Amino acid sequence: MSARSAPARLLAVLAAFDHAHPALTLTDISRRAGLPLTTAHRLVGALREWGALERDASGVYHVGLRLWEIAALSPRSLALRQVALPFLEDLYEATHENVQLAVRDGFEVVYVEWLSGRSAVGVRIQVGARWPLHATGVGLALLAHCEAAVQEEYCGQQLAAFTPHTITDPAVLRRVLAEVRRSGAAVSSRQVTDDALSVAAPVRGADGSVTAAVSVVVPEHGARTTALVPAVRLAALGISRALGWQPGSP
Repeated sequence: MSARSAPARLLAVLAAFDHAHPALTLTDISRRAGLPLTTAHRLVGALREWGALERDASGVYHVGLRLWEIAALSPRSLALRQVALPFLEDLYEATHENVQLAVRDGFEVVYVEWLSGRSAVGVRIQVGARWPLHATGVGLALLAHCEAAVQEEYCGQQLAAFTPHTITDPAVLRRVLAEVRRSGAAVSSRQVTDDALSVAAPVRGADGSVTAAVSVVVPEHGARTTALVPAVRLAALGISRALGWQPGSP
């Protein structure tokens, strides 16, 4: 551990925080980062002074606003969200259910926007959350439009299960991805929770490549999938056009 460079140790302190551990004591940070307590204390002090970390009245540390300011500059987050938000709001007004926008990072989907109402079905996501591609509607929409080599590599790994309905058979996943490409939409039923169904569609950038996916998550019981698919596809098309893509272009 001591052989790690100074930047690596600094990043290890930041990486100690995640959605399951949003608040940590100095001892927690030291343990999770794999650093001596004195080293963690020095690095936490520097990060706090810069604004990357904040300490509350009880002495517990949280991610600071300075990091949010920096993260908001990401073109795959801020710019995409600004363009997409009017279309996400329209989709929410039409459904009053969970509406999500996500991008792919490796073999995971990262949620960059989420709209929800009080009566919407409960979901296990929040902005910044990550899930494996095969388990969500947005993930299936993104994976279906990856290069064939990426899809094969993904299908070649062990597919995590979250409910009895999660796709864990590579052959089934390949068939699902082919159907997503054919229909232009992905339907993920009860893969993350037993009571939710997601309908997603790909969002294309100006060059025609799939850069994001939009979805609506509704209760699985009584879900009107045939009505949701065109609504989600229309939202994705609107975002794609706003990003500069022209239907029919390469």
